[in-house]
Amino acid sequence: MDSQHFLSLTIFLKIILYSICAKEKYLLILQTLFSLSANYLNKEEDAGIYQCLASNSFGTILSREASLHIAYLEEFKTQRRSPVSVREGQGVVLLCGPPAHMGELTFSWIFNEYPSFVKQDTRRFVSQKTGNLYIAKVEPSDVGNYTCVVTNTVTQSRVQGPPTPLVLRSDGIMGEYEPKIEIQFPDVLAVAKGLTVKLECFALGNPVPSITWRRPDGVPFPRKVDVNKSTGVLEIPYFQQEDAGAFECMAENSRGKNTVKGRLSFYAPPHLVEKPQDVQKAIDESLLWECKASAKPKPSYRWLKNGEPLESFEVVNGALSISSLTLSDTGMYQCIAENRHGRVFANAELRVIAVAPDFSNSVLKAQTLARQGGDVLIECRPRMSPRGMISWRKGKEALRESHRVSVLDNGSLRISNITKLDAGLYTCVARNQFGVASSAGTLVVKEPTIITSKATQLDVTVGESVVIPCQVSRDPTLDVRFTWFFNEQLINFGSHGGYFEKASAGDIMIRNIQLRHAGRYTCAVQTKVDSASIATDVVVRGPPDPPLDIKVDEVTETTSFVSWSPGPDNHSPVFAYNIQIRSPFSLGWQAAKTVPASLGGQQLSARVVELSPWVEYEFRVLATNSVGTGEPSKPSQKIRTKDTLPRTTPARVSGGGGSRSELVITWEPVPEELQCGPGFGYVVAFRPLGGQSWMQAAVTSPDASRYIFKNESIPPFSPFHVKVGVYNNKGEGPFGSVTTIYSAEEEPSRAPSRVRAKSLSASEVEVSWKPLPWSTSRTRIMGYEVRTTQLKQANESDWVCSTSPCNTYYIKLKAYNSAGVGPDSAVVNVTTKRPPPSQSPVKVMWNATDSKLILKWDHVKALENESEVMGYKVMYKQSRQSRPSVVETNSTSLELSLPVDEDYIIQIKPVSEGGEGSSSKQITIPRITKLIWLFLQSCTEIFVLLVCVPL
Repeated sequence: MDSQHFLSLTIFLKIILYSICAKEKYLLILQTLFSLSANYLNKEEDAGIYQCLASNSFGTILSREASLHIAYLEEFKTQRRSPVSVREGQGVVLLCGPPAHMGELTFSWIFNEYPSFVKQDTRRFVSQKTGNLYIAKVEPSDVGNYTCVVTNTVTQSRVQGPPTPLVLRSDGIMGEYEPKIEIQFPDVLAVAKGLTVKLECFALGNPVPSITWRRPDGVPFPRKVDVNKSTGVLEIPYFQQEDAGAFECMAENSRGKNTVKGRLSFYAPPHLVEKPQDVQKAIDESLLWECKASAKPKPSYRWLKNGEPLESFEVVNGALSISSLTLSDTGMYQCIAENRHGRVFANAELRVIAVAPDFSNSVLKAQTLARQGGDVLIECRPRMSPRGMISWRKGKEALRESHRVSVLDNGSLRISNITKLDAGLYTCVARNQFGVASSAGTLVVKEPTIITSKATQLDVTVGESVVIPCQVSRDPTLDVRFTWFFNEQLINFGSHGGYFEKASAGDIMIRNIQLRHAGRYTCAVQTKVDSASIATDVVVRGPPDPPLDIKVDEVTETTSFVSWSPGPDNHSPVFAYNIQIRSPFSLGWQAAKTVPASLGGQQLSARVVELSPWVEYEFRVLATNSVGTGEPSKPSQKIRTKDTLPRTTPARVSGGGGSRSELVITWEPVPEELQCGPGFGYVVAFRPLGGQSWMQAAVTSPDASRYIFKNESIPPFSPFHVKVGVYNNKGEGPFGSVTTIYSAEEEPSRAPSRVRAKSLSASEVEVSWKPLPWSTSRTRIMGYEVRTTQLKQANESDWVCSTSPCNTYYIKLKAYNSAGVGPDSAVVNVTTKRPPPSQSPVKVMWNATDSKLILKWDHVKALENESEVMGYKVMYKQSRQSRPSVVETNSTSLELSLPVDEDYIIQIKPVSEGGEGSSSKQITIPRITKLIWLFLQSCTEIFVLLVCVPL
């Protein structure tokens, strides 16, 4: 090791000692075995335990101990090692044998020449505990020289041992054998709290063994534990109490397995959790200094005074107790908590003082208030050491003690059952051998505070308002404060949902009282002198609470037995119960029918009847008393009634229609709640009208609503008797009533004749024809289908049901019924009118008299491809009306007999043979009052004109 390393260690030691001893009021004295100017450390002479001593006029303390270890690493002494000869497949251990050292070491191995290092895997392992190299199964590639490299992690120095040759024997290959564990961790290893512990385990064997770790108790490793299977190392960081326990390493191959066990124990050096503090005490006072530390194992305690062991005082569980202090007890004290893993120091100063009596920091109160008939305590606590004698005066006379007047051991004056005569000036006098001092104060006696309201019990109903009184008599010179409590909890007025209000004086009002407001209300009255309280119990009657423990049993197809337990009746007896039921098919909760029909307040069970079979129900119970009906109970568990034969048949059995040779039968499915059990379906029975035997078919779907019977022998439109029944897994139920249904009819066989078509407008065509007979034995006519096309030679898909202006259309008809459509009629053609005018009337003018409205507008001229204008349609309405009136005219003017004291809205459309043209804009004509009309009459040649020109 070079001198630079020694010097750095020397400085490091001095910094540690200074940090231990330094304190502002202490003189630092370093007592070491070397000076600060030392250039080299000697590992034999300088290593050891160091402790510093600090002293001044107040006392002496010792620092905690500092241990100095000097790290070094010597050279290997042996220069040559003998070859190690093994068979191929055999395991081998190459010893490192590190030289003398101090400080933590790490190990590695060079294979043949630097820098070729041995790589660790499942077959090769370098122990960081022993430094040895382990090869589980030797292979030919392992032959060579191996050199152990040792590094000191403190000094960072490194040395190499002599090489060890590894050679193969020529007498054969080693056969397979079971694992042999060569590295074993200790039976018990103690680990400090917070450290990282590494356990090593490696085995020789052929084949190469696998290494696994586990805890014998089966508890899995926490996530922080690192198990390196390739190197056989188990690492536990931040070791804690819960990490302690047994561990097991198992090496296994195809030839067998081997295990080793060990245990990790947890320890912790002492850590102070409660320390003594500096104190100043008077002579004759007692001292108790607590000193507690956490550690494992538990620590022991000892005390030092001024650096010397303290043996004359009692120490219990680390606490130091001194019963009567003297001046000689002054000094510096140290508590030491220690176990075998370490020790900690706690320092504190004790000062014991002696002074004459002094009231400067504890004068008597200038005025003490007391109530007549009560008690009072006047404290007298002067500072003095040692404690002397205390006496009292009232006025100028010495105070005599009596059964009412006494001086306590601590010097305070107590007066009981006070009267007006006790008022006056009181003086406390304190004496010891160092002097005398006194302090005085006045006692004022007041009238007592008395609550005049009587304690009582109030009985109210939910929703009512109640006033709880709290009236007092008191001394008029004192202010009084009222405080209310509900079940010992303070009432904050303005909160609690606004139920509580302050009434006159000290009374309280509860508005709209609820069940939760029942309990004890306490009024507390307080003045500067005394206090009093009174309690009032409030009973709130309300609807009963929900019944409890709803049970359902004895379930049949249509009944069940329901029982319950009563809930609190809220101070009003229950006189009736009601049971409600709910199923997936009901609209919420419904009243249940019961036996007995009326359930009295003592009835706690009943049979519910008229339930539907095979339906899931819930039950709940409500209780009623004289106040009202309470909240319902919690729903019972769901139960399903038992199944039975179905009793309800399908409604609205009907049918008919369909395709040729079909009998279509339809019905309304039976609701699920009426199916009475699983496996529900329908039985369809039918026979020709007048027939004797019924044909039947089963329809297995409960949601089915039709059945189609197809048979080529069924005549078209022939009557059948039909009935539909029901069944489920329990068997068949009844059939419904018999209904007559017709089989499918034939589509019409003839086409309509005498088809005619006439154009009515640009978009309307009138078609007429001779109808076919409405009904025959094989068919009926339900209606006609009209189709148009603009193509003379058209496919069926080209025929539609619409027209457009000024086009030629080909028209044909077909009759139809439920079986389909018949053949086409003869095709006729027709040409629609030209379209109506696209221009709207403009320059609409109006003139009004007292009873007439005159309109004029320009003539609308049709375009070349439009129908000529034949006239006009004028639409008018009052502004409050929804439908307009219509007047047609052939001219471009119109006179309407209308009162002019209303608002009007007017529109004008041209009319042609192609239909109605575009409308003018809406024209609003305001009403003209009588006064304005008279004014207009008085004026000559005045004409009101409105011209509306479209933009």
